Amino acid sequence: MIFKNISLKKYNTFGLDYNADCFISIKSEDEAISILKKRGSLKEPLFILGGGSNLLFTRDFHGTIIHPEIESIKIVDKTQDYAIVSTGAGVIWDDLVRWTVENGYGGLENLSQIPGMVGATPVQNIGAYGVEVKDTIEKVRAISLKDGSIREFSNEECMFAYRNSIFKGELKGKYLITNVSFRLTTYPLLNTIYGSLKEETEKLGPVSLITVRQAVINIRTTKLPDPVKVGNAGSFFKNPVVSESFALVLRQNWPKMPYYTDPSGDIKIAAGWLIDQCGWKAKRRGDAGVHENQALVIVNYGKATGEDILKLSEDIRESVLEKFGIELEREVEVILST
Repeated sequence: MIFKNISLKKYNTFGLDYNADCFISIKSEDEAISILKKRGSLKEPLFILGGGSNLLFTRDFHGTIIHPEIESIKIVDKTQDYAIVSTGAGVIWDDLVRWTVENGYGGLENLSQIPGMVGATPVQNIGAYGVEVKDTIEKVRAISLKDGSIREFSNEECMFAYRNSIFKGELKGKYLITNVSFRLTTYPLLNTIYGSLKEETEKLGPVSLITVRQAVINIRTTKLPDPVKVGNAGSFFKNPVVSESFALVLRQNWPKMPYYTDPSGDIKIAAGWLIDQCGWKAKRRGDAGVHENQALVIVNYGKATGEDILKLSEDIRESVLEKFGIELEREVEVILST
């Protein structure tokens, strides 16, 4: 279905009321192929928008937005040890996580209550509480925006990295993801070692898929604002990864600095702590501000513009660079102009 001059307010979790010149809702792969084969008739540029949970619009979008609403969850292969679950790009992410837990399939429970849709998860390589979605993705099915051809990407071909993938790099803006297949285990190895997850899980009873999921939800509810109530995109910045030698210098100056060993062998530092040390937590400029419980989250209290939020984020980055010598990288994608 094609809409003209449509408000994007309900399609971004910051709740920013910008318009798109053209908005196309895609219900199936065949529909997507048909539309993309007639790309010449669409107003450029094309932009793929899922749940809008990782985006910051700063003005109206003068082009065509493609919004996948392909909704399906089905088991396509199953053994005693695992199940391959094929999922449409338009499925709400937490609906899938809840489905996997209720059906006894492990692998996604630590990623509970992350906003957004399934199609965006391999792009961002979402992660939380010691787990990244790349650990479960079997393959990604996508359609070329150039000619409407279908391609399936293996896990290796996705070139996953920390909050990154080929879809954010070399192939950014070139493919529409329609389906993601996950390899989930029937004998889950539950991961509760990250942060306070173990303690919160044990409060709920024996460690299980259900209690781990509920513990994650409890923690996220306490620390993070509900985007339905307060506009936000979750973590605005990535946790920076620095060399072990640089981390040692920082720890000498700030002994209480929280840090984690990255799989690369380098050191990952909590961006929220860095921002907090610069005095930003709970700070507000008009209706743009930093959340009172989590300095990593920038919020829209109602009437902030995208430019207000962007300016605040840039000032935060500048202060962290000045104090710690670390340049924060945005996790949120900023749509500056079209």
